Amino acid sequence: MLPVGEQAPAFELPNQDGDSVSLAAFEGERVVVYFYPRANTEGCTTEACGFRDSWDAFTEQGIGVLGISDDPVEDLKAFHTDYELPFDLLSDEDGEVATQYDSYGEKKMFGNTFDGVFRNTYVIDADGAITQTYEGVSPEGHADEILADIDDATC
Repeated sequence: MLPVGEQAPAFELPNQDGDSVSLAAFEGERVVVYFYPRANTEGCTTEACGFRDSWDAFTEQGIGVLGISDDPVEDLKAFHTDYELPFDLLSDEDGEVATQYDSYGEKKMFGNTFDGVFRNTYVIDADGAITQTYEGVSPEGHADEILADIDDATC
């Protein structure tokens, strides 16, 4: 994981509609950047729907949300539509951005080894610095965990 206090690496990726979205577009506001392994899988759906269900709390605090996976745009479009997600999902098919965020690498599942996205999250402040990190997160309740931590940090 990248350390708290470090500037978040810049990126620009296509969203679920094929439109380009950059971290720079969030300059002057806070943003949650969460990496997830695969659209339409149980854990990733739970995590995305948690952000969706807490969306009002994020927007009330002026916090944006971006989900990043190595899924192609077409898969993100269906996932985004099926679960009525109010935030952008970004396609990092080659894992380049996830690699910059220490969220991509060798994984093992069912005896197979492959490269993929790790379930990590970063909270980035209005100046582009990393303020919180979450490594290997549990999808259930993750959005609420972030909101609670943000509340604790601002008290």
